[in-house]
Amino acid sequence: MAYQNIAAALSPQDIQEIKAALQTVQKKMPFLITLSTEERRKLVKMGDKSLAFVNNSVTAAQSNREILPATFDVEELVQDYQLATALTELLISMQQLTEQVDDTLMAVGSEAMTGSLTVYDYVKTASKKTPGLKSVAEQLGERFKAIRGRPTKAASGS
Repeated sequence: MAYQNIAAALSPQDIQEIKAALQTVQKKMPFLITLSTEERRKLVKMGDKSLAFVNNSVTAAQSNREILPATFDVEELVQDYQLATALTELLISMQQLTEQVDDTLMAVGSEAMTGSLTVYDYVKTASKKTPGLKSVAEQLGERFKAIRGRPTKAASGS
């Protein structure tokens, strides 16, 4: 669907229910962890191309237990593989939702900024003749002071 003006709202109750649903998702996965950058760097990665390799190694391990050391836990390998495939499926769904929320936020934020810039232009113009609007125009103009005070890329040599 092509992007169109967004006219929607989330009530406080909607927000609470969505947060509760997200908490339910987290509670269903109490095993989730957070890795440090260093931990992530050190781990052997299983990407899309490795999925078939892992699947085939699970089959080989299940069919040839006698060649593996007695300490090798085939059931743990199977469980890890099954969890990895389930999490991959969930991650894809969550990434799609996150992308939609992010795109919608960007679009509605743009709509809000565009409308606000229009208001600012009218307030600036009206403040020249309408008593009491000068302070409103100055307050709205605060958003642009840092931008105007910054040297341009060409002037700064970047």
